[in-house]
Amino acid sequence: MFAKPFRVKSNTVLKGSDRRKLKADLSAAFPSLSADDLSELAPNKEEINVVKIYAHKGEAMTLYVLHKNPLFFELEKRLYPTVYVLWRYPALLPVFRTWAPVLQKLIGGADLMLPGVVMPSCGLPDVKQGSCCAVTIVNNRAPVAIGKAAMSSAEMHSSGMKGRGVSILHTYMDYLWAFGDKSNPPSLPDDDDDVEDANGEQCEVSQKEEYKDDDVGKCVEEQQSSGETVEDQACCGFEELSLTEKEEEKVESSNEKSEETQDEQKSPQEEMDALLLQCFLHALKSKVKRSELPLLTSTFLRNHMFTCCPSGKQLDIKKSRYKKLSRFLQVMQQQYCLVQVKELTKGVESIVEVDWKNPQLRSFSVPEEAGVENKVLRGGGEGEAPYHPPEITTLYSVSARLEPLFLDTNKRKGTTMHPAEVRSIVTDYVKKNELVDENNKK
Repeated sequence: MFAKPFRVKSNTVLKGSDRRKLKADLSAAFPSLSADDLSELAPNKEEINVVKIYAHKGEAMTLYVLHKNPLFFELEKRLYPTVYVLWRYPALLPVFRTWAPVLQKLIGGADLMLPGVVMPSCGLPDVKQGSCCAVTIVNNRAPVAIGKAAMSSAEMHSSGMKGRGVSILHTYMDYLWAFGDKSNPPSLPDDDDDVEDANGEQCEVSQKEEYKDDDVGKCVEEQQSSGETVEDQACCGFEELSLTEKEEEKVESSNEKSEETQDEQKSPQEEMDALLLQCFLHALKSKVKRSELPLLTSTFLRNHMFTCCPSGKQLDIKKSRYKKLSRFLQVMQQQYCLVQVKELTKGVESIVEVDWKNPQLRSFSVPEEAGVENKVLRGGGEGEAPYHPPEITTLYSVSARLEPLFLDTNKRKGTTMHPAEVRSIVTDYVKKNELVDENNKK
């Protein structure tokens, strides 16, 4: 649901009457919440924002945001908690446990398959089809995903623990999580050390058998072939994520050393995404001035971003993954916090604020090619022809009413002439027809 960027339609402050309705809806949707819990989630004296959004597939949703963190999202008139809420109330929803490698699949947009579910000693939670439930990692009770049960608990058992278990709506590290403060899950020890595999056989974590699900089994095989046990990956569930991030940083640093090879392997869409970001940062750093704000997004694209495009390349947003300028700027606002975009006039968006101190913007260096182009435009570099402005010449065109005046010189309607030529023809016409005033020859 939030594996791809979403578009914000509006952002308003929740009114008092709507706040009371929200509390009532939360109490009905989550009966385990006490009055104190409700007051903490929807405090009377603190500002709660209501953000209307459109997901990448067009679904309309409402976010309830407190202290810049989305707490709940409403989809089809039903409230779902975010990971930020579940980290404070981990027992709020029925929980399904899985292994650390599966989390990467969920973040990528996959659903939780039953072969990847770790069976606790107490059995599966009692859920019905469509029930809201959470997903955790072995050895950490902090939920990392929220979704809907694809079937009831009884149907899961009768199916032999095969097929889809939970249809995932929201995960840790997706774009809804990134809309908040991007904090990491807390470490909540898992009391249930005895787990069972998908076939119901009790086993230790380090002796976990291969899953029958292709994706999950592949993850486990890769880890076991590298000399690691599943326990090494699963214990302290989120340590793997930090390790993965460090590995990614190493890969990125090594990729920077071989940019030419990497560019050859990039798809056209990825190249356009990179060019779009480069032109965006270049325009903010060297083109846009504070005095220009608020600046229409269309003007920003036309007058600033296009002029920052390197020679030999063409900027085309439709060939990027964003497809539209509004979606691109929304990502720049939510994910990178570089600009703030608002709809000052209905249907017309403007950039109202730029974070000039943003680390990414400050560390961006203008490409050398752009600097050379600027020098050529200003006065011409070595070996380049100097720039000359265009010459503007005034011309006059013969109209229908004046055509008889120019018939003798074969100047028909629409013929263009220089001012000197017009003056000469009119002077000859006056002299030929003796139209000069004797008292005032001028």
